[in-house]
Amino acid sequence: MQQLRSVLFYVGLAPVTVLFCSLGVILLPCPRRLRYWVIIQWSRCALWWLKVTCGLRWRVHGTEHIPAQAGVILCKHQSAWETMAMQFIFPPHCQVVKRELLWVPFFGWGLACLNPIAIDRSAGSKALRIVLKAGKERILNGWWVLIFPEGTRTPIAKSGRYSASGTALAIQARCPIVPVAHNAGLFWSRQALRKHPGTIDVVVGPPLLPDGRSASELIAAAEDWIETTCRELPPFANTQTST
Repeated sequence: MQQLRSVLFYVGLAPVTVLFCSLGVILLPCPRRLRYWVIIQWSRCALWWLKVTCGLRWRVHGTEHIPAQAGVILCKHQSAWETMAMQFIFPPHCQVVKRELLWVPFFGWGLACLNPIAIDRSAGSKALRIVLKAGKERILNGWWVLIFPEGTRTPIAKSGRYSASGTALAIQARCPIVPVAHNAGLFWSRQALRKHPGTIDVVVGPPLLPDGRSASELIAAAEDWIETTCRELPPFANTQTST
């Protein structure tokens, strides 16, 4: 039955995706914030439909840690879920994404409306320069920058290699770094069709400030907080409080 519910989720979401991504083409000449507000309604629909079809909900802890100043979000990456949910936890932000995603019909059109920083991951130092230059411009204009420091989705209880590009950006832009832990992979696992019912826990951590520390020192601190907090969430422990 849960497999059928998961199929229903995708079947129902498909026409909505085509609608919003087609709308994205029309909106491309419009101001960034207008495009962003319209296109994230797709994510709102997707999260609502996910709850209806698959019984998957979510709750957030620690939103009081989000500062008023725009900064860098360093988020654990386990599924596609967090790419949508972060839009309703943090102020307007852009994501660092693989350039190839913008070439995907329909999906790429909608993604382009979200003001992303598109990079060629194989470009090495050139990709880092793009993140630093474009990311600083976005932050100075009041946009947060969302980075998944592991670069790719990792299974629950696993950890990838953390890149220091996000902390290097924070140092250059002189802005806070906000770490985010969650257990979305428990319910929406990597490359799996089936979505399991339950409640995803998201924890927003206290901001890290550059304060003269190096990018490697900052990413080590962020990684330690994220991985430690992930181990304190279900299925490894019970979360006692929610907001």
